Amino acid sequence: MGFDASLPVTAQMLIGGQWVAGRPGAVIEVENPADESVIGTIPDGTAEDAARAVEAARRAQATWAARPAIERGRAVRRLAALVSERSEELAGLITREQGKPIGQARGEVGAVIGFFEQAASHAHRIEGDIVTSDNPDEEIQIRRHPHGVVVGLTAWNYPAALAARKIGPALVAGNTFVLLAHEITPFSGLFIAALAEEAGIPAGVINVVTGRGPVVGQALVEHPDTGLITMTGSNRAGREIFRAAAEGMKVLRLELGGKAPFIVMEDADIDRAVAAAVTARYTNCGQICTCNERMYLHRDIADQFLEKFVAASRALRIGDPMGDPDMGPKVSGPEVDKIKSIVDAAVAQGAEVLLEGGPLTEGEYAKGHWYAPTVLELKDNASPVIAQEVFGPVVPAVRVADFDTALHLANDTDYGLSAYVFTQDHRRLMQTPYRLNFGEIYVNRANGEQFQAFHNGWNHSGLGGEDGKYGFDGYLRKQTLYMNWG
Repeated sequence: MGFDASLPVTAQMLIGGQWVAGRPGAVIEVENPADESVIGTIPDGTAEDAARAVEAARRAQATWAARPAIERGRAVRRLAALVSERSEELAGLITREQGKPIGQARGEVGAVIGFFEQAASHAHRIEGDIVTSDNPDEEIQIRRHPHGVVVGLTAWNYPAALAARKIGPALVAGNTFVLLAHEITPFSGLFIAALAEEAGIPAGVINVVTGRGPVVGQALVEHPDTGLITMTGSNRAGREIFRAAAEGMKVLRLELGGKAPFIVMEDADIDRAVAAAVTARYTNCGQICTCNERMYLHRDIADQFLEKFVAASRALRIGDPMGDPDMGPKVSGPEVDKIKSIVDAAVAQGAEVLLEGGPLTEGEYAKGHWYAPTVLELKDNASPVIAQEVFGPVVPAVRVADFDTALHLANDTDYGLSAYVFTQDHRRLMQTPYRLNFGEIYVNRANGEQFQAFHNGWNHSGLGGEDGKYGFDGYLRKQTLYMNWG
């Protein structure tokens, strides 16, 4: 295998079936966020590396697409099986490069397997239509074809799962793939690519390049042979990709940031809502795009809810992620600084601190990027902690008089990815999907999308979507054939 996961990792890029080191001496160090130790290096790739990867994918694509879909699906199933066999190794790698507790990393590996298996299940579902023609001796056929070369740009919060979520359906649909492994968490994607070689996936079908987004990512997006770009990341990065792809009229699938409202009404099961709010805020140290980012609590239950929520937040165990605590570190120092600046601004504008967490810098936390749970109470939406995506273990709460007010405040955002509603009122439940402007809504439950569903954002949270039959269909393009035999 061309990738050795033993530490420290000296990684190479996979281009056209060859593991290549890139420019001599041009490397990026990868850090363990729990102790700031360097766990390995990756090549600091160039635009030329990106071009070679796209060209290798283009050369491999026609032959790959010519294989029956069931064969492509079997190859992806073999890859899923190999991930299962090496699951503990991959989980340890995820924890060391990203910082999530090992139990949550094992859950991410389970998601990798699930995404691959779900993708493989679509091999018999690449379907078209025959439409009646207005002309005699003619039929109209609507066919589906792969886009060709798919470029995947993934975020650092779920480096393995996000790669699998894109690679699996792209390959089963008949595309080839170029992954830019995020420079903060690159090793998971490289590990999966090495397993793909073992699974017998041909050279050039999966390529992985490393480096910095403004250089390698931009070159991948702008390359004339790139057919589809699928990206998970920040709203800022999505806008940059949108602009870079415009000249070439590229097809885009962008899953961007979120600012999920968490609405709890007076008739909700409070204990259930508190447990869900804790899970939806603090899993992966709050670094999930669907996280509980702001809570709107009916005034009749706000005191009860906040008392229990603050107590549960304070009780969370924070520590070495290999020891499987409740919460590990933030992914990087700049991320801690960003959160602190948002909280400081909110407090300066009058936010009440219900639980003062903040950066942890002493004792066992002297090394690493640690931030303790923080709970704030505000009067309305006029605060940066309400407007900006925090992406960390900080949550503001606002009291509301009624359901209408909660919905109004929830919709007062540019984002539109996920939302939560806790109520037992049938009328409110029926109104929710019509009145909440979000692509994904969790009712009386915590977050956690399922493989067979559809994960998509509205408004500034993105374009397109992933998962299930609707997500799979995005990796195919339609062709209309007017078949006249007269």
